[in-house]
Amino acid sequence: MSQGLDNLKHIVVLMMENRSFDHMLGGLTQKNAKINGLQGNESNPDGNGDPVQVSPTADYRGQLNHDPDHHFPGVDVQIYGGAAFAPGRTTTMDGFVKSYGTQSPNVDDSHAIMKYFAPQNIPVLTTLATEYAVFNGWFSSIPGPTICNRAFAHYGTSFGNVDMNLFLVSAADKAKIPTIYQRLAAGGHSAKLYYYDQPSSTMEIVNLITDQSFFGVFSDFVADCKSGNLPDYSFVEPNYSDHPAPDGTRLLATDQHPDHHVLAGDNFIGKVYDCIRINPKLWQSTVLLIVYDEHGGLYDHVAPPDCQKDGFKAPESATGVPGLTFEFDRLGIRVPAVLVSPYIARGTVVPGKGEANGRIFEHASIPATVSKHFLGKDEGTVREQNAETFLDLLGDNLRPDNDCVFFPKAMKG
Repeated sequence: MSQGLDNLKHIVVLMMENRSFDHMLGGLTQKNAKINGLQGNESNPDGNGDPVQVSPTADYRGQLNHDPDHHFPGVDVQIYGGAAFAPGRTTTMDGFVKSYGTQSPNVDDSHAIMKYFAPQNIPVLTTLATEYAVFNGWFSSIPGPTICNRAFAHYGTSFGNVDMNLFLVSAADKAKIPTIYQRLAAGGHSAKLYYYDQPSSTMEIVNLITDQSFFGVFSDFVADCKSGNLPDYSFVEPNYSDHPAPDGTRLLATDQHPDHHVLAGDNFIGKVYDCIRINPKLWQSTVLLIVYDEHGGLYDHVAPPDCQKDGFKAPESATGVPGLTFEFDRLGIRVPAVLVSPYIARGTVVPGKGEANGRIFEHASIPATVSKHFLGKDEGTVREQNAETFLDLLGDNLRPDNDCVFFPKAMKG
């Protein structure tokens, strides 16, 4: 084992919302050619058949005046360009503008889906991506929306769901497939899901509500970092809605889901990082994964790869794609993922699909990694057992404190 692994006591996951890799990190290719982002000439045809080229002109808010389609049928169009289902279809990744064009009669509106952020405009995320490790090949677990993708982070499966229904897990499935929190507790380890606050609630309370010990709010996370009493495993959720704060001020949503303010979310990422960073003992014993649940309908140029089937099937009535029964045998669209630790060398780029020594990660990699580290075994669902884990990125060399970035403005936000 490495010194970084020997000292690792805490794993923290911050899962943001609905942004693709190219949309958030694609511009970093110009700074580091190893990052598989955008060259600047990528395009998709619009409704008139005219090519719409990528552009580093994404706005924080107001540009995506319709929520881009990220449900299963829409994602199918984005990946396959609208081609009807047939075995062996070619992934073209040229249906993003076409998909977004169905939501507005104005063709020009559909062009916004190809815009991406210049790195300097989301400074916290892009700084962490270049200061620590960025994954070229982290994909959402299914080509669909939030709820089912987040389920893979908690359970290693979505139990056959591909939509936004707040599904209840059956008693039989709960007994057979417990959450990572329950597995850790059974093994004598602590785990907690920190949702932002009561008005924002959580995406996972429906199935975990029977044991309130697994829950906390973000202010608890801040306090636990300050005291050093962070659980072995923490899953942090952002604020999902604009709503009043207890002091009468208005809190902005920080999840970055279109059309919430992206800079507010960038600031929140910095705050989570700084909560860990300012406690020296915690900083040297913690790894932080920042990842997004799914792409939110926004353009990415990398075709999703196939994956191990997990034993569930979603019928045509659920997929909404004529003729398609989904067997959970391919991943969804690529999302930003950044791993942070003082034991990670600056500028680490984890190669992805199609690259030399390429590795493919998905949300089942989260419980797989947590289980392997704390419980000392590969267990869980089929997808977990076949998922890549990420703690091998921690090395032997502890970076000096003055060599690790700090975002004091984020702490004030």
